[in-house]
Amino acid sequence: MKALILVGGFGTRLRPLTLSVPKPLVDFANKPMILHQIEALKAIGVTEVVLAINYQPKIMQNFLKEFEKKLDIKITCSQETEPLGTAGPLALARDILRDDSGEPFFVLNSDVICDYPLKEMIEFHKSHGGEASIMVTKVDEPSKYGVVVMEEATGRVDKFVEKPKVFVGNKINAGIYLLNPSVLDRIQLRPTSIEKEVFPSIAAEKKLHAMILPGFWMDIGQPRDYITGLRLYLDSLRKISSPDLAVGHHILGNVLIDESAVIGDGCLIGPDVAIGPGCVIESGVRLSRCSIMRGVRVKNHACISSSIVGWHSTVGRWARVENMSILGEDVHVGDEVYSNGGVVLPHKEIKFSILEPQIIM
Repeated sequence: MKALILVGGFGTRLRPLTLSVPKPLVDFANKPMILHQIEALKAIGVTEVVLAINYQPKIMQNFLKEFEKKLDIKITCSQETEPLGTAGPLALARDILRDDSGEPFFVLNSDVICDYPLKEMIEFHKSHGGEASIMVTKVDEPSKYGVVVMEEATGRVDKFVEKPKVFVGNKINAGIYLLNPSVLDRIQLRPTSIEKEVFPSIAAEKKLHAMILPGFWMDIGQPRDYITGLRLYLDSLRKISSPDLAVGHHILGNVLIDESAVIGDGCLIGPDVAIGPGCVIESGVRLSRCSIMRGVRVKNHACISSSIVGWHSTVGRWARVENMSILGEDVHVGDEVYSNGGVVLPHKEIKFSILEPQIIM
């Protein structure tokens, strides 16, 4: 089996982190976002993953070489010279995706984090005999999304309604698809939307079915959703009693700490915290609802909440970083400095407090 991951564009919503690496390589729960997906695909027998990319291809390719060996899976790049939307990349990779086996292939949006019930999706796809399967998830506020209207009993998709003004359903596209190779014949090599052009035409022929995603789901392509996604992901580890979760008198709730990180005395860490490789958390530090990426040093008695601290940054003594502050790579926050929603570009030193949410260039 093969799979295509839509890596896409510039990751502007996750800046300043994406100024250092392409969005799929931004760490989430201590490993690159895209690695969660590749590992899930490998686990159910996918042998080749195609990455549809149009931004920083060299960095992506170097990363891939490393993980091809580690995971023993073939990873190839399909590079767009112009943005091709969500369907055009399938046409570009048509020759790679199509082979003599006639097997369906997976397509995933690279921002999506969930439990990836891919084995169940294969069974669902075989059971209905249609041309395409999409995964849908239930949301509380469907008016913000494109809603999938479907028959509950069979899963057959009737139509799509974009940001409905009146209630038509609460299920939205979760960004995971399983498609027969014949779908490739429907797509021209031009900028095309799979959601607005390809799927509606398959649904009109009654050949599109939707499977309701069990468990959690989040599109982590922007900071607030990234932090929410981290909470949901760590909670899913708790439900399966994962040995990866940290334990100890200084741990509150669900916390992930890389084994190479050093934690000082008198810290209180959690809930919903990820601490990456090579981090040093000094004495008396308070961390909650935050991601601390590789090589960060948090000095004595600093407090970080609801924020993301980028690679190799430093947070000074008694400093406070909160309210969706995002520190890019190699940012150094001085002692006793307060950041209230500061978004700081890479390689900066912050000596004064940021009292209102703002971008620090």
